Amino acid sequence: MLKSETESRSAFVAAGPSGSVADGQAAGSAWRGRTPVQGHIGFIGLGHMGTAIAANLAAAGRQVIAYVRRAEQMGKLAALGLKPTTDITEVYDREFVISMLPDDASVREVVFGRPDLGADGLAKCLIPGAIHLSMSTISTSASSDLASEHARYGQGYVAAPVFGNPDAAKARQLFVIAAGAPNDVERCRPIFDALGQQTFVVGSAPATANLVKLAGNAMSATTLEVLGEVLALARKCGLDPQEFLAILTGTMFGSRVHRIYGDKIAGQQYAAGGFIFPLALKDIRLVLNEAESAGVPMPSVSVVRDRLITGIARGYSELDWSALGLLAAEEAGLAFEPADAHA
Repeated sequence: MLKSETESRSAFVAAGPSGSVADGQAAGSAWRGRTPVQGHIGFIGLGHMGTAIAANLAAAGRQVIAYVRRAEQMGKLAALGLKPTTDITEVYDREFVISMLPDDASVREVVFGRPDLGADGLAKCLIPGAIHLSMSTISTSASSDLASEHARYGQGYVAAPVFGNPDAAKARQLFVIAAGAPNDVERCRPIFDALGQQTFVVGSAPATANLVKLAGNAMSATTLEVLGEVLALARKCGLDPQEFLAILTGTMFGSRVHRIYGDKIAGQQYAAGGFIFPLALKDIRLVLNEAESAGVPMPSVSVVRDRLITGIARGYSELDWSALGLLAAEEAGLAFEPADAHA
């Protein structure tokens, strides 16, 4: 967290969100008698990743209050050891509230509320001293705005996006990229340890963690594009794509991205779900915005943006981003073989 944000948190505890004693007294009245339930976690955002993360926390012995919009989801979540609710106010008294939401707009709505509907947000309702742990992949500007808003109300804000897909989340093999006020990050460390194989703390400004995640996703996306192109070349020239991939991953290109996604592309396993095209496109647009603001050309990433748009136009919105390999094969005039694929 930026120094100014840390200072504003301290100021709020003494005087309230606007810095006045009167406002501080009014806020104290709203929070009077409420203290965070220590160790308990509220969870907002129960998609594939969020559900896997929340279930692992419950399995680690944490009580997790899981907010869902639809009551029909409650039975599935209860079976995973969670305590589901359709009343978002039930997460407000927890020591930690974790959000795993898809984009800037959804996180902003949760934190700032919906003034047009008279709905208060998480920042106004969370108890001072509690921490909002945002694991969403969002822009750096949104992350900074959220950090400032929570600081205004005397709350902690830690950004902790992760590298890894839902399978890695289920296996507790995520890589956590964390940033925030040092004390807040340390309070969250037992949560990180229950979820991932390694945590990287990248500074006190939460936005830094989001920039690292966006840059990493840009590298993954460009890697998938190149994998698709070279595997299309191998197929069209009569090489066995699996054998070709084994040579690549057994020599100079043995990263997790090359192995996991290369196997999907070589086997034409373009499954629905996973990190689908619209989500990937959202992240690529965010990193290109960051690059433009910094005056950094990223021509290869711009190509991937256009490829993702092409995939969506061809009806691939529900496919995992490994289907960049499908686009490369189509451009090479290769036939898709559904007998070898999950469509």
